[in-house]
Amino acid sequence: MRVYRFPKAAGIETLALFEEPTPTPARGQILVRMRAASLNYRDLNVAAGKPARGSIPENLIPLSDGAGEVVAVGPDVTRVAVGDRIAGLFMQTWLGGALEPEHVASSRGGAIDGVLAEYVLFDQDGVVKLPDHLSYAEGATLPCAALTAWNALYGGRPLQPGETVLVLGTGGVSIFALQFAHAAGARVIATSSSDEKLARARELGATEGVNYRTHPEWDTQVLALTGGRGVDHVVEVGGAGTLSRSIEATRHGGQVHLIGVLTGGEINPTPILRRTLMVRGIYVGSREMFMAMNRALSLHELRPVIDRVFPFADARAAYDHMKSRAHVGKIVIEIG
Repeated sequence: MRVYRFPKAAGIETLALFEEPTPTPARGQILVRMRAASLNYRDLNVAAGKPARGSIPENLIPLSDGAGEVVAVGPDVTRVAVGDRIAGLFMQTWLGGALEPEHVASSRGGAIDGVLAEYVLFDQDGVVKLPDHLSYAEGATLPCAALTAWNALYGGRPLQPGETVLVLGTGGVSIFALQFAHAAGARVIATSSSDEKLARARELGATEGVNYRTHPEWDTQVLALTGGRGVDHVVEVGGAGTLSRSIEATRHGGQVHLIGVLTGGEINPTPILRRTLMVRGIYVGSREMFMAMNRALSLHELRPVIDRVFPFADARAAYDHMKSRAHVGKIVIEIG
């Protein structure tokens, strides 16, 4: 089988393709013929050898998100069968309940090998079945970005119809949050540096858009759009560099779902206290959340927004496209 590895993660150019034997599933394991994988911003940090947590193992197979077909099962496998279409969990052992350190240690494409290979072994507990209406490419976008957005809006105090959600940018998490919020009957305000991207966000259900290059103090624009009240939820993917404005754009008692680390800096906690905000850290989600999300995807027949699909041989080009930040939605690598 063909498999990509980082012999030593030191940049996109160090990603290398190898030919290796196809593995055999042991007890409780399944062998999956991978059909597609997708990229997240985290994968750029992994490629550079600068993950947010821990260190990068040598010879790592990258990427956490992928979908494929079960082609063989080991003894005692009961959750799935040969022929099932599945996606892997980001954290292989987080099945439900609270996130624990041992779950983080099972993160694909970082702590352990990922899915950028023609065949991958999974524990039978570390996968979910794909919604029937989704292709493998669409299913490959779900494990990190979609589940992170779902956890943000429904993992704590859940989003209610008629509430207002602010999404920052048009990357994978933000676009999924837009789609989930729109399907729930919520109003969505999107920000971007591009009027073209804002137009695309409106096509997907955003009610209003704010260009943060035209309006650097974009929080005041959001307040104006909400009559001075502020939004109920912010899907905050920017990090400390945007968090202060997200807080100012949120209503008293609202929620800021802190996801991203795209910008650095320090924050002043006083406005959080004075506005009685809930600031909740989000780190993907559990299998239980994944299955709930898939039920919603199936009910509404929601389809992930795919910006571009790259062939397996051009995996480096997919990374370069991710690095350019020119995309709206998800970037996919078709494996076979």
